[in-house]
Amino acid sequence: MPSEAQPDILKVSILGKDSIHCGFHLSSYIASTVISTLPGSTYVLITDNHIAKLHLDAFSSSFKTVLQQRGSSSRFISHVIPPGETSKSREGKAEIEDFLLKQACTRDTVILALGGGVIGDLVGFVAATFMRGVRFVQIPTTLLAMVDSSVGGKTAIDTPHGKNLIGSFHQPEYVFIDASFLETLPPREFANGMAEVVKTAAIWNETEFTSLESRAPEIQSAVQSGSTRETLQGQTLATRTEAQQLLLSVIVGSISVKAHIVTIDEKETGLRNLVNFGHTIGHAIEAVLTPTILHGECISIGMILEAEVARKLGVLGQVAIGRLTRTLKAYGLPVSVEDPRIAKLPAARLLTIDRLLDVMKIDKKNSGSEKKIVILKRIGKTNEERATGVKDEVIAAVLAEAVKVVPGIPLNNPVRMSTPGSKSISNRSLVLAALGKGTCRLRNLLHSDDTAVMMAALIDLKGASFEWEDGGETLVVHGGQGSLTTPPKGKEIYLQNAGTAARFLTTVCTLVRPSANADTQTTVITGNARMKQRPCGPLVDALTANGSKIRYLEGEGCLPLAIDEGFKGGHIQLAASVSSQYVSSILLCSPYASDPNGTVLELVGGQVISQPYIDMTIAMMATFGINVIRRKDQDGKLLDIYDIPKGVYTNPPIYNIESDASSATYPLAIAAITGTTCTIENIGTASLQGDAGFAKFVLEPMGCTVTQTETETTVTGPPIGQLRACGYVDMEPMTDAFLTASVLAAVAAKPSLPERRTQGVTKENATRILGIANQRVKECNRIRAMIDELAKFGVETLELDDGLEIYAKPTSELKEGASIHCYDDHRVAMAFSVLGTVVKNTVLEEKLCVGKTWPNWWDDLENKIGLKVEGVELHQSKQTPNSRSFIPEASIILIGMRGAGKSYIGHVAASVLGLEFIDADDHLAEVLGVSVHDFVTKNGWDAFRKAELEDLMTLLKTKATGAIISTGGGIVESSEARTALQNWSGPVIHIERDIESIVQYLTVETERPPYGESIEEVFRRRAPWYTEASTHQFYSFFKTVSPLTQEEKDQALRALKAEIVRFFNHITGAKPNLVTSIADGRRSYFLSLTYADVNDALPILDELTTGVDAIEFRVDLLSPTGKISESGNIPPLSYVALQLAQLRSATTLPIVFTVRTKSQGGAFPDNAENEAFALFELALRSAVEYVDVEITWTERRIKALDAIKGPSQIIASWHDWSGAFKWDSPAAKDKYETAASLGDIVKIVGKADTIGDNFSLFKFVETVANKPIIAINMGVEGQLSRIINPTLSPVTHPSMPTKAAPGQMSFVQVQQALSLIGQLPAKKFYLFGSPIQHSQSPTLHNSGFKKLGLPHTFQIFETTTIQGSEEARSIIASDDFGGAAVTIPVKLDIIPSLSGGVSEHAKTIGAVNTVIPRLDSNGNRVLYGDNTDWQAIRALASQNLQTTIVPGKSTGLVIGAGGTSRAAIYALHSLGLSTIFLFNRTQETARSLATSFPESYNIIVLDSLSCIPDTYEAPSVIVGTVPAQGTSLNKDDGAGVYIPPNLFSDKGGVVVDMAYKPAETPLLTLAAKTASWYRVRGVDILIEQGCRQFELWTGRRAPRRQIREAVLTNYNAQVQHP
Repeated sequence: MPSEAQPDILKVSILGKDSIHCGFHLSSYIASTVISTLPGSTYVLITDNHIAKLHLDAFSSSFKTVLQQRGSSSRFISHVIPPGETSKSREGKAEIEDFLLKQACTRDTVILALGGGVIGDLVGFVAATFMRGVRFVQIPTTLLAMVDSSVGGKTAIDTPHGKNLIGSFHQPEYVFIDASFLETLPPREFANGMAEVVKTAAIWNETEFTSLESRAPEIQSAVQSGSTRETLQGQTLATRTEAQQLLLSVIVGSISVKAHIVTIDEKETGLRNLVNFGHTIGHAIEAVLTPTILHGECISIGMILEAEVARKLGVLGQVAIGRLTRTLKAYGLPVSVEDPRIAKLPAARLLTIDRLLDVMKIDKKNSGSEKKIVILKRIGKTNEERATGVKDEVIAAVLAEAVKVVPGIPLNNPVRMSTPGSKSISNRSLVLAALGKGTCRLRNLLHSDDTAVMMAALIDLKGASFEWEDGGETLVVHGGQGSLTTPPKGKEIYLQNAGTAARFLTTVCTLVRPSANADTQTTVITGNARMKQRPCGPLVDALTANGSKIRYLEGEGCLPLAIDEGFKGGHIQLAASVSSQYVSSILLCSPYASDPNGTVLELVGGQVISQPYIDMTIAMMATFGINVIRRKDQDGKLLDIYDIPKGVYTNPPIYNIESDASSATYPLAIAAITGTTCTIENIGTASLQGDAGFAKFVLEPMGCTVTQTETETTVTGPPIGQLRACGYVDMEPMTDAFLTASVLAAVAAKPSLPERRTQGVTKENATRILGIANQRVKECNRIRAMIDELAKFGVETLELDDGLEIYAKPTSELKEGASIHCYDDHRVAMAFSVLGTVVKNTVLEEKLCVGKTWPNWWDDLENKIGLKVEGVELHQSKQTPNSRSFIPEASIILIGMRGAGKSYIGHVAASVLGLEFIDADDHLAEVLGVSVHDFVTKNGWDAFRKAELEDLMTLLKTKATGAIISTGGGIVESSEARTALQNWSGPVIHIERDIESIVQYLTVETERPPYGESIEEVFRRRAPWYTEASTHQFYSFFKTVSPLTQEEKDQALRALKAEIVRFFNHITGAKPNLVTSIADGRRSYFLSLTYADVNDALPILDELTTGVDAIEFRVDLLSPTGKISESGNIPPLSYVALQLAQLRSATTLPIVFTVRTKSQGGAFPDNAENEAFALFELALRSAVEYVDVEITWTERRIKALDAIKGPSQIIASWHDWSGAFKWDSPAAKDKYETAASLGDIVKIVGKADTIGDNFSLFKFVETVANKPIIAINMGVEGQLSRIINPTLSPVTHPSMPTKAAPGQMSFVQVQQALSLIGQLPAKKFYLFGSPIQHSQSPTLHNSGFKKLGLPHTFQIFETTTIQGSEEARSIIASDDFGGAAVTIPVKLDIIPSLSGGVSEHAKTIGAVNTVIPRLDSNGNRVLYGDNTDWQAIRALASQNLQTTIVPGKSTGLVIGAGGTSRAAIYALHSLGLSTIFLFNRTQETARSLATSFPESYNIIVLDSLSCIPDTYEAPSVIVGTVPAQGTSLNKDDGAGVYIPPNLFSDKGGVVVDMAYKPAETPLLTLAAKTASWYRVRGVDILIEQGCRQFELWTGRRAPRRQIREAVLTNYNAQVQHP
């Protein structure tokens, strides 16, 4: 290290002393200065652990060297404390004071505070009170402390009630600013300090602010140039670099302002309040979010919010807020609580208006009930030279995330105003000026998110430089003449949801050239989740065909893109039917193409969309010196071919940007709807924008008076309620304005002009808007958005291929209190604010989204138009979708397309639930006395719809309970019917099916009349109505399009039936499909699927799910392309619904529906909350059993989800992937309490570094587990936690492509580990009976144990008695006895040993075949008896029965009257068969058996199997209980029971033969001759009843497929070789 020279110091005066010294590498200078000017007996340096590692040795050496050189007897000591805000407390202060006393420090001690703001505040307060005040020195090490807390003498500590509430003013003797400390400062901490630097400039010095605004990259790079610690570079002016000089000047400039203010007002009685700009609200936010979010980050948000307060008061303009926002963002600071870094925090849910206002009450800057806020007047100037008192209601309106417009007449009528600059023209002018030569001053530029994104991108590409004049009203662009450079490797250009910027920059980036020392040839542009769904494919196709190298990094046809240099030009063909922005993008860049002959752009692929925007681009290019020629044919007709010459734009000195014509439609529409007058300046007939024609072409036909000059537009609306419908309007020239037209059309109930009723418009109150297909791919699907949100007002619409039709209602008939979801779309929000001026309590949920084009819309609405706007906190107003409280016994309504399967599904569900099934079409036909087909043929569809509606209303009254009602497919065509369904008190289920199968069915079905239009059109039209009217959706995955074998059809029907049973049992709560072991306290597991397409898992799903209780459906990993984006994956909703249905086709296991975000280890974007909750709602509509919801999502939305979950459960989860989370920290308790308040099950996942972390986890769980909890650690070290965790442990499988998390184990591995650590002791299971040598039970159970990794064994114990066998009694008394299967002859002999009793089933049947050890209520081990024979019969009959059991009609038959027949009768009764026929050769035995059952069983003893009474239905289920040799198909051989050929009816059913051998019995042989009968063999029953025994013993789902394979292999060998 070189010897130290005398440093060059910049000194700042404060309170009359040059006590602030600034420079680089000052440790020796500080020691010399302090010791020479502040004599004392002791110098105490106090710092924290982090700083001590970096700088303590240097200071210790410097002080000791100077003391030694001076021969001083004074001592230097140091004290190190823990870092962080927690040290800044009463306890922390006392600890330092105790240290000073212990070291015998006296009043002449000098204390040095080395560190950030915490150290400075804390040590300063110690110095202020120790020995009644000692001298101290501030040596700040962070930028924040340098420019803020170290200057001015404020000292304080925190209390649980708030920050800095106890302290004093105590001025330091010196403040030493050593800028070299910033070299070790993390970028986030540097940004933290820059918030204060920006704040100071904003209130005091516009010139300094402009420098900060324009030089952000240079200032940031000044601290990223590497360490100068060894070279001492910058210590002297001679060695100081330009970057160091810039950095120091920024620091000194900020300090100088604060020092000046403090000098005038040391004790903060007036002027010094100014430095608290952003602090009133910022400190309140900080109090909630500390310590996760830093002080400067909170102040950054506070500045924007307090600037918005100033704007709301009419003091500050949007230009200043735009500049402030851009500058803070440039330093990486958040500007909103919606910032993903904040929104994802659990504590963010506490940022309610009431909470923040409460925190502000105890802020020491406030007095009385008013909150003191620094009101900014412009950049560099405040409104007053002190903080201003602001009412709570004003602050609340700014803080609110939603707003509502109070209906009324604009107070400022007639209104005269201008709108912000045009977004379209602003973006084009930025590109033109950046590519141009010379300097251009852009006036009236739109200050919005979109233009900020465009400017930031051009800066990143080094395409131009920008500066501001006229207080931000003028942007000065220094053009780069087309010279652009690739950003550094790894730097992506992030475009948010700015579609215009994305399209324009796609071509601009082909002009980018890598610099000589560039580390990459590629420019990457990307955006948010919605931007990644918006198409850019036609533009990319055209460019790549022209030779440009562009790659899709994620989904085909959308951002992100990787773009290399190369725009050739020449002849380009472009499909322009989706967006005119594609055309403008190529036009703007074509002068810079490499072809010397210029570019010919030919538009192909259908009608060009939005031609006025293309004309706008061409006109603007001409202004910048490049003339584009549009070709004409020989007749003078314009062609879609453009010639663009090669050249360079010449920047005009000044370019005035028109006001935004699209934005102008909103105040003009307010005039129209309220009957008032509005004049918009700077928009008229000379406008470049197509939307300027809105007043003439839309408002005038609706009854408004319109006056338009070249530069102004004035609209006067008709009296309120007198707007006419518009009829047909082609809005292709002004597509963005269709939303405004739509909300006006909703209330334009007067008949349209006759000449407007064209193009299919027949109704007088209808407005048909066409030419807007491109609006489906804007910020959202705007057509769909308008349809869905207008429906909340009760407005009917019809979606069309190219637009929509709206049917108006008088304002008085519209529903009030609608909560409008704005889809993060500025135009949706502003359009519905127009409707809010006449409909009470209309809430606009996302007020900030207007920032894209008119950030100050809500303030202008109040201040310029004169309508009151109130803030709304959403948790107080949010409507919950489908949050109906069902009456338990309410009838279930089925809706859906004809051919979807409503009747079949309804019949099965009615049978399962014991309800009446009603087909509404059949009921209506009965009422009408004629078939539906004939009625429609005679009277038409309108008459039918009216009759159908009346019948529905009748059914809803007369069959309000106890029924399942299947409605006609078109019931939703009637708005009254949809309203009735929406208001129904029970489930309304939309039955869905793939359109191909529906079309195939309806093509051949003739019972119903034809639609008169294509089935696909009907399907598309009704789809949104079905969703709107339903609470649930059931996807019928039974396909008929592809050819299926009979076996495949049978399997598909069995799967469909199983899903019907699961679904209806679950949604009604009759039998929720939840994991029962959770409530029982037994261990449970779910398999984490990690497939992009679940179809890849279905062939091996049975293997994958071995042993588990549920399946985790990882939605964030699903992808129709198979690709998962690194920046975040959002699978389409329709794809997720289909995937879920496909998974349901293969399993009825409960599903855990998981959307895991990137920050918590998944692939879903953290900021895509709307998309996440759309998926969660889909899950609950689909009767998913468990929904995993991360607690970082907004609390009100989680609670809204909870309100509609029904029997399903919420798993409230939190995952830490950083390794910072500790189970013994307060944060762990906080996470648990948050999750427990929001979910039914808590899931917390940490990361283990050592095995001890697992023991911390176990201890934590013991203290909190009052709800089921999944608590595990990730990583290999955390595997012990996975083994021990009792509730829904996530597991993987060796056949899976990847594990869902590090350290995840398979189910078998967990069982083996449990056995090894003594948590799963080995048990012995037995078969008791005789003869049993050939029993399949050992094979069955041992194969199951082995498959699941269980340590148990099963063996036979042949005996004819239990009570008489000492060894048998010893076995069942042994501690390792796990259970037993019991067969003849000991089924009765075992009963005296069953101290725990027998099940009710076994009592009724009169036989026990299963013994289970369990604990009684006192914890004593007892033996319990059950019977699984009947369960097997019932299960296999139910699964395979294709006909529906109809209560009161369906019958069954039991052949034989032995012991097994009792189980058979019990099983058939439990199936719901109303009559059971019984036949036995010995009639007396049969009668005796029949009378032993209750009369309700309705058992009829037959004289012969040929004489089933004709008055009864033929049996649907037949069970044979006679040995095979006791039956015969030959009537004359007398070998046993004769089975007549007519036993099996043509309608079909299930036959079960309990005979074990041979495999093919006479009963089964006869059944095989009737194709519609499903045959169940005795061995099938054996396997099923054994599996149920297995499950009773182990609590685990039996691996049926593997057990079946093992048993059948052994069985077939025995049959073939007896």
